[in-house]
Amino acid sequence: QVQLVESGGGLVQSGGSLRLSCAASGRSNSINAMGYYRQAPGKEREGVSCISSSDITTYYSDSVKGQFTISRDNAKNTVYLQMNSLKSEDTAVYYCATGWRCNGPIDYWGQGTQVTVSS
Repeated sequence: QVQLVESGGGLVQSGGSLRLSCAASGRSNSINAMGYYRQAPGKEREGVSCISSSDITTYYSDSVKGQFTISRDNAKNTVYLQMNSLKSEDTAVYYCATGWRCNGPIDYWGQGTQVTVSS
C-alpha cells in the first residue's frame, strides 16, 4: 500500500501563487509516476500535470501549461506543484496520484486539497 498526503492548498487572490506538496509513504517501490488531478464543482476530474519516476518527463494539460511547474524529490518521495498566476478557473480540489506511468491507470490517490482563487 502507498499513502499520499497532500498539503499546501488554501485561499489565494487572483494572480497569486501556491505550492502543493504530496508526500508518499508505504511501499516505496510502488511509487512511480506522480502527478495531480483536479476537480472543480460540477465538473469532471481532469489531469493537470505528471512527472515520471525518472524525473525526466513532465506533462501538463493545455490549461496550465506555462503556468504550473511540477517537480519531485525522489529521496523524499515527494512531488511538488508550483502554481503561479492563479485564476478563478483554477479553483478546485487538487488530488495527488501515482501510477506506473503518466497518462496511465492510477494506483493510489491522495485525499485532496482545496485551492480557492478569489477574484
